[in-house]
Amino acid sequence: MGGDTAQPLFRKKVRADELPEFLRLIRQQGVTTLDLLFLCIGTDRSTGDALGPLIGSMLEESGYRHVIGTLAHPLDASNLFERLHEIPPGKVAIAIDACLGQASSLGWYQVSNRPIAPGKSVGKQLPLLGTYSIAGIVNMDAGQKYAILQSTSLNRVMNMAREVTAAIRAVFPLPSESEGKHKEERS
Repeated sequence: MGGDTAQPLFRKKVRADELPEFLRLIRQQGVTTLDLLFLCIGTDRSTGDALGPLIGSMLEESGYRHVIGTLAHPLDASNLFERLHEIPPGKVAIAIDACLGQASSLGWYQVSNRPIAPGKSVGKQLPLLGTYSIAGIVNMDAGQKYAILQSTSLNRVMNMAREVTAAIRAVFPLPSESEGKHKEERS
C-alpha cells in the first residue's frame, strides 16, 4: 500500500499538540472517517512495541470499525503477511508504529505522507505499510534494540497512545459524534 506519488514527500517530527495539524492535512485531501483504515503495528509482548496495539485497542473501544492491530489481535512481524489479506480495498491506511530515536526526541512523533517500514529499528525487512504514517518515538536508539524496547516506560507509551487516539478522534470523529457536533452548532 503506497501513498499518492503526486504529493511531494512530507516527513516531519512533531509534538503531540501538532498531531491534529498532520491529520487535518489528510482530511484536506478529501479523506473522511469512513475512508480510513488504521494499521496499528506492534506487539503486546514488549512495552515499547505496544504503542500501535494500544492505539488500535483504544480506537476500537471508541467505535472505529476499520482497525487492524489491537492488544488482543496484534499486527506484528509474526503475522504481518497473513493479516495483509484483511485490508479492505479502497481504504486510506494510516500506519502507526513505535520507533526509537534520539534522547531529545522522546515522546515526539515522526509523521509522513508515505508508508512506514515496520521492524526497521530492530533490523527486520517487512513490507511497507500505509498511505500515511505516524511513528511514536518511545525510547532512545542505542545498544540492544530489543532490550531497549522491553525496558521502555509503560507510562510514556500509554500517554503517547492516548495522545494519538485523542488527535484521531478530534480530526476524524465517528459519524455519530460529528452529527452531534453539527446539531450542537446549529442550536
